[in-house]
Amino acid sequence: MKVLTEELWFNTKTRRAFINITPTIEELVGRSAVKEGVCLVNAMHITASVFINDDETGLHHDFDKWLQRLAPYAPTSQYEHNNGEDNADAHLKRTIMGREVVVAITAGKLHFGPWEQIFYGEFDGRRRKRVLVKIIGE
Repeated sequence: MKVLTEELWFNTKTRRAFINITPTIEELVGRSAVKEGVCLVNAMHITASVFINDDETGLHHDFDKWLQRLAPYAPTSQYEHNNGEDNADAHLKRTIMGREVVVAITAGKLHFGPWEQIFYGEFDGRRRKRVLVKIIGE
């Protein structure tokens, strides 16, 4: 069995961002030499997310608007968690968007459906955060 473990680091300039990490994950799958297996991509911070969806700017704008309606940043006093912090909304957004994805690897490639891409979602940016990538297979 082959295993590749890698950590990707992010430090966005904005509080919220969506970053397509598919090319990086594809590169790691190639480097792993796994032909048949699985790839786990996992946000290692509780205010960030990894999810699969379409790489379409309008959709990402819609995600941001929808998440802001569900868990607005302000007023920060609306959240019990914000006792000395101001990121309760980011925890809620992460819960909605998810912690991780697992994608099958078939014939040495990520086995996606139409339009699927892997994204890092940042909800409390402007500091370093990491994503774990674990590729396992033959």
